[in-house]
Amino acid sequence: MTDPQYTTLPPWPNAYPATGASATLKRLNEDFIVTELPLQLPSGEGEHLWLDVEKNGANTAFVAQQLAAAVGVQDRDVGYAGLKDRYAITRQWFSIYLPKGETPDLTLLQHPEFKVLSQSRHVKKLRPGDLRGNRFRIVLREVTGDRGAIEANLQAVASQGVPNYFGAQRFGHDGGNVEQGRAMLAREIRVRNPKKKGIYLSAVRSFVFNEVLALRIQKGLWGQTLPGDVMDEAGRPTGPLWGRGRVSTTDQAQALENGVAERHATLCDGMEHAGLDQERRALVASPAEMSWEWPQADQLVLTFSLPAGNYATSVLSEILRASEPDRHTEDEPAAVE
Repeated sequence: MTDPQYTTLPPWPNAYPATGASATLKRLNEDFIVTELPLQLPSGEGEHLWLDVEKNGANTAFVAQQLAAAVGVQDRDVGYAGLKDRYAITRQWFSIYLPKGETPDLTLLQHPEFKVLSQSRHVKKLRPGDLRGNRFRIVLREVTGDRGAIEANLQAVASQGVPNYFGAQRFGHDGGNVEQGRAMLAREIRVRNPKKKGIYLSAVRSFVFNEVLALRIQKGLWGQTLPGDVMDEAGRPTGPLWGRGRVSTTDQAQALENGVAERHATLCDGMEHAGLDQERRALVASPAEMSWEWPQADQLVLTFSLPAGNYATSVLSEILRASEPDRHTEDEPAAVE
């Protein structure tokens, strides 16, 4: 069996009945507020200067470059735990390696798109994934549709969680990163840039996970545990992040996962030979402290927290269809990790 080419993303199914509702997301930057939940706070001593930064209309990499320039260090000396949206108001930590000399007061730094709220020393650099999660406050405007259906799905999401899909932005424009990854793993193209190679591998791995999760939902298995499932620490069934070695599931769960791997043989075989190891990811994302209100008849405000690596878009897609203004570009990351 030969793999298909991955020129578009499939319509992965939702867990709950479609509400038929729609809304506008991120009409204003303040409609999408994200606060990073750090793993730890700076100790007050060490070679790294940690900065609590609020940004408005800037992406994370741009802020990191501006901070590096402000203190005269290389971009690689600035660390952060995760990417946050550009078209939003977000708060996150950055670290700068400054082992010698006087400590500059970066709270005095003037920039129209970000400000340093506080700073303190710490013993280690911030690295990707060094966060517990994110807290979201999302304003949905121009909401149309059956309010009763929206409320029913809100209740279901709050109590049962949502499919823990990787968001569409993980895969590039029209899923292009998956197709590039397939071509790379099939040795049809050669990718020399390590960063691009990592992006393509991540997209391929995330795609296969989504396919496993989608198949379970299609088979009516949402919210169910299968014989042979591997559970996470919270007691939730997990899906495969493909790599070397056999999947750790058995019985019915293993058969389902291997069936998906056979359909996408080039991707899965390629990931094994690319040096990735088998890992697991929860199939359910559980928003914490979720609440909502209707300030106006056509305006819905949601607040919730998600663990690192979970996508706010997975929550929204189970409630209504949210569209963003055309100003957004395909390269903008979402505030999820």
